Amino acid sequence: MSAAGASPVEIPTPQPSQVGLDGVGAPPPAANAPMQPGEALADAFIAKVEARTARIGIIGQGYVGLPLALVFNEGGFPVQGFDLDPRKIEALSRGESYIKHIGPERVAAAVKGGRFSATSDFDGLADCDAIIICVPTPLGPHREPDNSYIHRSAEAIAKRLRRGQLVVLESTTYPGTTDVEVRGILEKSGLRCTEDFLLAFSPEREDPGNGKFATRSIPKVVGGVDDASSDAAVAMYAAAVEKVVRVSSARVAESSKLLENIFRSVNIALVNEMKVILDGMDIDIWEVIEAAKTKPFGFMPFYPGPGLGGHCIPLDPFYLSWKAAENGQWARFVELAGEINTSMPRHVVSRIATALNDDAKAVRGSRILVLGLSYKANVDDDRESPSYEIIEHLQEAGATVDFCDPHFPEARKGRKHDLMLSSVPCDAATFSAYDAVVVLTAHEAFRNPALFTDVKLAVDTRNLVAPLFPGRTPPCRLVKA
Repeated sequence: MSAAGASPVEIPTPQPSQVGLDGVGAPPPAANAPMQPGEALADAFIAKVEARTARIGIIGQGYVGLPLALVFNEGGFPVQGFDLDPRKIEALSRGESYIKHIGPERVAAAVKGGRFSATSDFDGLADCDAIIICVPTPLGPHREPDNSYIHRSAEAIAKRLRRGQLVVLESTTYPGTTDVEVRGILEKSGLRCTEDFLLAFSPEREDPGNGKFATRSIPKVVGGVDDASSDAAVAMYAAAVEKVVRVSSARVAESSKLLENIFRSVNIALVNEMKVILDGMDIDIWEVIEAAKTKPFGFMPFYPGPGLGGHCIPLDPFYLSWKAAENGQWARFVELAGEINTSMPRHVVSRIATALNDDAKAVRGSRILVLGLSYKANVDDDRESPSYEIIEHLQEAGATVDFCDPHFPEARKGRKHDLMLSSVPCDAATFSAYDAVVVLTAHEAFRNPALFTDVKLAVDTRNLVAPLFPGRTPPCRLVKA
């Protein structure tokens, strides 16, 4: 979104320091200045980082923790992964990857090199010089933050915490989690921050399947609870990634991640609302966006969809709105965006029902094929995917629903959903057997015009079908939703 105008006078603002592999970028202490609490710990830790002897422990070996573990290992560090899922531990021990966009050769090389291993035995945390927490931060049943995974991880660390360790939280959360909640749990060990241990926050910025950016090349924001913690955390990350951006505190780092995701949530909500409005006027939102993005300044294209998915955007904005309410403030913009985005799955179901009705069919008794369980194209990541909610709404309305997704032979059982379905074949004969085919994920596997030749009705939430037939009308009846 662009600003409506600019102030005639620009007031310079302090900029965060950007740190590369050549150092931590902190100004040298004044001559003869007394050593601050934690400085000796930071100096000792940084010496281990520079010697590549610092042992890095990472709690959580999922979409965030595993790539981070590999980056540190490839940077020359011994790395220990921790996870409660025995299937992940077994796969990693065999040198296998369970995340498709992470090549198995990277995992195999790390394991073969003898400096990466994974375990469910958290007693190994005591042997680590740094412990990084990469665990989920979901929402509760009333859209309230659920930091239980963070708390349990901190409790596991506290039982084994020793002097000189650095603890870093990467899980997205509201400001104050690191320096109040995590610190409070760790200090129950009897050790004190930063006299005995160091503590920082560095938000994860993973984008699964993005070929342009990887963990190593994405700038890393780092903020400690004090200068010594920042020094240590910045040094550690700068030894493994290309650029580190140091900020003044853990709370600034926590807030920066929320701003990144709220920016996207609000803009997606705007274009989703535009979609609903323009649908009523028989105007194609996709054509409107294509026209608008020809403006070379002041516009950034965002695209509508069937609802938000992934580990960040459907969840993180509500962390800020909850924290704001705790402080007597109301994040009205954030809440409104959330209301619009969470209404999209029901909007899609309504469009499907109307389209079937135009064919003199009811949802009840219809056979409907959903294309895509992933929340985004070409990845095996279905966290918070709106596909699950849409399928369940259609089933509740009496439809027989199947899905097709080359990345998911079986629908995974999650915290909120258990479809107990298997993917059907991705071929024209299968597609033609359904009363409606609903495009929810724009996988490359679906970008084949032959698949839609004999389809009766296509309901497209991703603008995938029409571009397959440039200059001509698609052979199937097409409804955009």
